[in-house]
Amino acid sequence: MAKREAARKAEKLVESAMKGNDASHDAAHVFRVRDLAISLAREEGLSSSPDSMEIVELAALLHDIGDYKYMRDPSEEKIVEEFLENEGIEENKRMKILSIIKGMGFKDELGGLANGNYSLEFGVVQDADRLDAIGAIGIARCFTFGGSRKRVLHDPTIQPRSDLSKEKYMNKDEQTTMNHFHEKLLKLKDLMKTKAGQRRAEKRHKFMEEFLKEFYEEWDGRA
Repeated sequence: MAKREAARKAEKLVESAMKGNDASHDAAHVFRVRDLAISLAREEGLSSSPDSMEIVELAALLHDIGDYKYMRDPSEEKIVEEFLENEGIEENKRMKILSIIKGMGFKDELGGLANGNYSLEFGVVQDADRLDAIGAIGIARCFTFGGSRKRVLHDPTIQPRSDLSKEKYMNKDEQTTMNHFHEKLLKLKDLMKTKAGQRRAEKRHKFMEEFLKEFYEEWDGRA
């Protein structure tokens, strides 16, 4: 019961902390990631460990609180840590949850934080977040975020950046929404950490490829 109570309070924290975000990174995104992470965890055999399932659920629920893209105050970086302490989450679980959150971003993989020594709990949470970034929902989220930042939709004269570093990725100046597909979203399928994540990513990735083909044909007046 205590474990379920912590998750329920985490849901309330998400709704409160993220209520000012645009719909690409709102509470609905987090709840989808949580549901995906739990589903992936079951496919990967983690359901026999209640501790692992609690780590997965709480990490998924709390992963976007304090996101650098939406941070309004530096103190927001400590919200998750303080929440876990106040809920009496054991220190070893707390450290695992915080470690998952810290290392799961695409920018962190570009920055070299990711390596092969990740836990299965980390893999399912990161894969769940990445699955929500691709496919039909990923397309919708991409345009929602681009619109919220008043980004150019598409400009054929601005090419996607190659050999991205963490610093370059975080600097979105002069980038278009369509380039985000090439700089990040189309790469996610091959970065999935779990077999379950890889299986689901195939369909979503194919849908994005079909969408992009149609988009460029329409943009050029060929369709």
